[in-house]
Amino acid sequence: MGEQLSPEQKFELVTRNLQEVLGEEKLKTVLQERELKVYWGTATTGKPHVAYFVPMSKIADFLKAGCEVTILFADLHAYLDNMKAPWELLDLRTQYYEQVIKAMLESIGVPLDKLKFVKGTDYQLSREYTLDVYRLSSMVTEHDAKKAGAEVVKQVDHPLLSGLLYPGLQALDEEYLKVDAQFGGVDQRKIFTLAEKYLPSLGYAKRAHLMNPMVPGLTGGKMSSSEEESKIDLLDRREDVKKKLKKAFCEPGNVENNGVLSFVKHVLFPLHSEFVIKRDAKFGGDQVYKVYEDVEKDFAAEQVHPGDLKASVEEALNRLLDPIRKKFESPELKKLTATAYPPPSKNKAAPKGAKGGAGGGAGGGDDEEVVPSRLDIRVGKIISVEKHPDADSLYLEKVDVGEAEPRTVVSGLVAYVSQDALQDRMVVLLCNLKPQKMRGIESQAMLLCASIEGDPRRVEPLDPPEGSSPGEQVYVDGYDSGKPDDKLNPKKKIFEKIQVDLKISDACAAQWKDKDLMTKLGQITCKTLKGGNIS
Repeated sequence: MGEQLSPEQKFELVTRNLQEVLGEEKLKTVLQERELKVYWGTATTGKPHVAYFVPMSKIADFLKAGCEVTILFADLHAYLDNMKAPWELLDLRTQYYEQVIKAMLESIGVPLDKLKFVKGTDYQLSREYTLDVYRLSSMVTEHDAKKAGAEVVKQVDHPLLSGLLYPGLQALDEEYLKVDAQFGGVDQRKIFTLAEKYLPSLGYAKRAHLMNPMVPGLTGGKMSSSEEESKIDLLDRREDVKKKLKKAFCEPGNVENNGVLSFVKHVLFPLHSEFVIKRDAKFGGDQVYKVYEDVEKDFAAEQVHPGDLKASVEEALNRLLDPIRKKFESPELKKLTATAYPPPSKNKAAPKGAKGGAGGGAGGGDDEEVVPSRLDIRVGKIISVEKHPDADSLYLEKVDVGEAEPRTVVSGLVAYVSQDALQDRMVVLLCNLKPQKMRGIESQAMLLCASIEGDPRRVEPLDPPEGSSPGEQVYVDGYDSGKPDDKLNPKKKIFEKIQVDLKISDACAAQWKDKDLMTKLGQITCKTLKGGNIS
């Protein structure tokens, strides 16, 4: 595929849209001499979902650049990932992964004859590989193994040995697959640096590493294979796609952590080199974009409405999913899907342990209880509010939440609430999310609001009871005991799971599963948005 491209053009294709590359000079040297050999691996645990189009579109780039690409179905890694499934079930899941990933690649126009598919246990149980595992285990310290897996293996006080082995096995895969580079998410970085450190100690070459950014899921946060409402499945019906996209975080003018925009950037543009916003003629008609940055610029300036963006992504996504749905209508693949992923009631309980994916794969569940008492929600008082210096749609607020210093909060309320109305206002904040930078400024809490979608969208900050003071705890009636998490782990998506059931009642009371949000003085409310959502 890359016969007509220069080494420089191939390098540009291989590295575009990546967050980081380790070993650029090695890549350039190889590309001057021959085609690059790259591998991407995925642990065959939870069902692949639409977020897998992100690595798939990058694999398409590799093939356009003439690379020899190997896709590893890491079944042994999946077994070590918490021993969530017996070998018989893992074998079925590996078959499912192979069929569904082939269908994805076909739907984006990737010729399968240019790819090599390998199952981990085809070589990872060999005498040579096993001896190298022991050799590596004699060199890697517990500290280095735990550090390497910190982003992809569940961190516990007494980790299973399987989780400590995981990073080393992934490093050895580079040698046994005979590649020049490994591709994965930036969450794999510490595993990649472990490989660079220890493979030469075994007498093997140091490889290059290509890292995708961690792209937000379409429905907010990182998509989880184990949470049905948090992700769009590759076999979801059109009406399910519409329903889930409707819930997606897509605040007007806010381009930070916007999974809908990220899908346009990392999937649709690399595949099609353009994106079309579909809209009614009275709102300007269809708009064709040839450069992603123009989409983001217009969205930030609120010249593109979230509803139009979602509808356009929905149409483009369904075009990608239709061939996959059609392929899986066959009786054989329907049976494979049902047996590889039986209903939860038929699954055996599994012990807690390691969690992660090989080379950027996704999967795994979470046995921790998801209850609202884990959220640190407090009353706050806005003591200052000004426009964000780099975003017209965002406010920059200082909020007293009962601590020694006020917290900095960035919120997209410019279109809905005036500065004067926010100044000195009492509000409700979620205080134990991981701080996030929004246009260069770290937001240390989330200001909770009621909202109703529509044209125009309506948004109101929640109101604490009269007489409330900064720092007072907000709880769900019946869940007022228990200590909130110090920090909510973004990978667990605790808030996202709870948020699904946060609503405004017909009496304008904030509720979770029909139970009131309260302080010691009474109910949390909003002024007018009956039946709204809370975010």
